[in-house]
Amino acid sequence: MLNLAALLEDGARTTPERDCLVFGDLRIDYATANMIANQVAEMLTARGIGRGDRVALASPNTPYFPFVYFGALKAGAVVVPLNVLLTPREIAFHLQDSGAKALFAFTGTPDLPLGERAFDAFNQTDSCEVYIDLPATPGATESQIEGAQTIWAALAGTTGAFATVQTEADDTAVIIYTSGTTGTPKGAELTHMNLLFNAVASDSLFDRSEHDVYLTVLPLFHIFGQTTMMNCGLYRHATLVLQARFEPEEALSLMEKEGVTVFAGVPTMYWGLLGAKGEYDMGAITANLSTAVSGGSALPGEVARNVKERFGVEVLEGYGLSETSPVVSFNNPKVKAKPGSIGRPIWGVEMKLVDSDFNEVEGEGPGEIAVRGHCNMKGYHNRPDANEQVFSDGWFRTGDIARRDEEGFYFIVDRSKDMIIRGGYNVYPRELEEVLMTHPEVSLAAVVGVEHESHGEEIKAFVIREEGAALTEEQLVEWSKERLAGYKYPRIVEFRDTLPMTATGKILKRELR
Repeated sequence: MLNLAALLEDGARTTPERDCLVFGDLRIDYATANMIANQVAEMLTARGIGRGDRVALASPNTPYFPFVYFGALKAGAVVVPLNVLLTPREIAFHLQDSGAKALFAFTGTPDLPLGERAFDAFNQTDSCEVYIDLPATPGATESQIEGAQTIWAALAGTTGAFATVQTEADDTAVIIYTSGTTGTPKGAELTHMNLLFNAVASDSLFDRSEHDVYLTVLPLFHIFGQTTMMNCGLYRHATLVLQARFEPEEALSLMEKEGVTVFAGVPTMYWGLLGAKGEYDMGAITANLSTAVSGGSALPGEVARNVKERFGVEVLEGYGLSETSPVVSFNNPKVKAKPGSIGRPIWGVEMKLVDSDFNEVEGEGPGEIAVRGHCNMKGYHNRPDANEQVFSDGWFRTGDIARRDEEGFYFIVDRSKDMIIRGGYNVYPRELEEVLMTHPEVSLAAVVGVEHESHGEEIKAFVIREEGAALTEEQLVEWSKERLAGYKYPRIVEFRDTLPMTATGKILKRELR
C-alpha cells in the first residue's frame, strides 16, 4: 500500500512547527498544512468523491495547491492539475476527458480571471459535479463568482482528523496533460510509485542542508515544479516559498529575504534573473544559494556561464518529461557533471538511443531518447492508440534527439519535431541558438523553420536584442555566416521585444512558426 500524501504527513509528524509554506506574509507550518489537507479529504469524502475519482485543480503557486493536491490524494482520488492559462473551452475538454467529478479553481485576478473561466467550463460539462472557488483572500467564505462556493465555506464543520485512504503503489495519483503541441492534449497517468520514487531519487542527487528553503516559482500544475520543488521539498522537510507568477525582481527579493538555498527553473527564468533591475544583497543571496537546477528545455551555455559568474553556483541540468514523472537524467555533482549535458540516468532508470523504427542506435548517435524505469507513466488516459506508438517492451520513446559520449553522458540535439530540413540537410535549432546567444548584442534567440519554395524549409531566427543595442538583420546574418556551415546559418532575422512563452517559461515555437 502506498499513498503519496505520506510526503506531507511525515513532515507533520517530525517537524510539525517548521514553516512548510510561505506565501507573502502568510506562514503555514507542517502541522497546519496537513490538517487543512485532511479537511479537504473529509469534505470530498462527504460528497461521495473517493478512491479513483478525479479531482481537477486550477491554481497558481498558492497554498491552496498543496492543500487540495494532498487532500484529494488522502481521499484516494486522482489529481488533475490544470494550466491556469487555459480557456473555458480547453478547461472543459480536460474535465470531460479526465471524467473529473470536482473542480477547484483559483478566483484569479482582474488580468487573470481564472475562476470565471473555470466556472464557465464547469457549467459546460456533464461529469463535473462540484465546483469549489479558491478565493484570492485567504479565509474568505463568500465567493466573487455567483453560484460558486469557496473552499473555506465548503470546509466549515470539518474536523481536520482523517484516516488517509490506503491506495496501491500502481494506482494513478495524478493525470498530467501534455501541452498538446502536436494535437489534442493527452493525459499522462502517473502513479503513487512513479511520483514518490522520482521525488526520492531526485532528492538524492544533491546535498541537504539542515533546513532547506525552496523558492517555488516553477508552476506546481506542471510536473517539473510538482516533483522537484513541492514533492522533493516536502520529502526533505524544506520550507517552500511560493511565488504565484515568476517576476525576476520579486524572486531575487525573496531569495534575499528568506535565505533561499534551492532554486529550480527553466532557462528563460535564469535569463530573467540575469536581466533583473534593482538593488539586492548579492552577498546574502550567494551565501545561501547552494543548488540551482535547470530543465524544461536546453540551457544556453552563455546563460549558464553568466549565472555562475553572478550567483556563484553551477547550474545543474537535468532532463525529463510529463510522461516520466519527470526526471530521467541529471548531472550529479557528487559523481561528475558536464556543462551542456543532461547528465546520465538517475537511479532505477535506463536510457538508450533509437531510430524511427525503435531499433537501438549504437555509439554516439544521434538518435531518439527512449526511457525505461520506475519513472515511466502507466500510459495516456483512454488513449490506447497513442500508447502503442510510444511504448515498446517497457521502453518509452520521448521524441527528443540526443547524442551520447563515451562516458554515457547525453546531450540533447533538439526535439524531433523542431528539427529543420533545409535542402535535404538536417538542422538542429538548438545549435544555432547557442551560437546566436554568444553575440554580445543578442539577449535571447529562438530558431524555427519556415516554408520555402525550393529548399522545403528556410531558417528564421527570432531575436531579443540587449538593451540599447542597434544590431541589424544584415549584420547578424553576416556574423552567423562566419560561424555556421552554409546550410545552417539563419537567412531571416526578426527582432522582437518579447517571445511567446508557456506558463512554465518555455518558448512557444509553434506560435513563432
